[in-house]
Amino acid sequence: MKLKSNQPKASAEQVVKDIRRATRRHYSTEDKIRIVLSGLRGEDSIAELCRKEGIAQGLYYSFSAISACLLE
Repeated sequence: MKLKSNQPKASAEQVVKDIRRATRRHYSTEDKIRIVLSGLRGEDSIAELCRKEGIAQGLYYSFSAISACLLE
């Protein structure tokens, strides 16, 4: 037997948005610069570096664009 709650149910879309928001990782500026400098060293390919860090290559390139603006 299910108990009825007094709270209205959230839509499925809202539940998915809340889960994505809670699981999204936020990188500090220091982390972004560390990742970009690792890529610039050239010891590993960008693809391998991204796999190690658990990020997409597009995110790496956006980090590098941000880092370029910070270093100017």
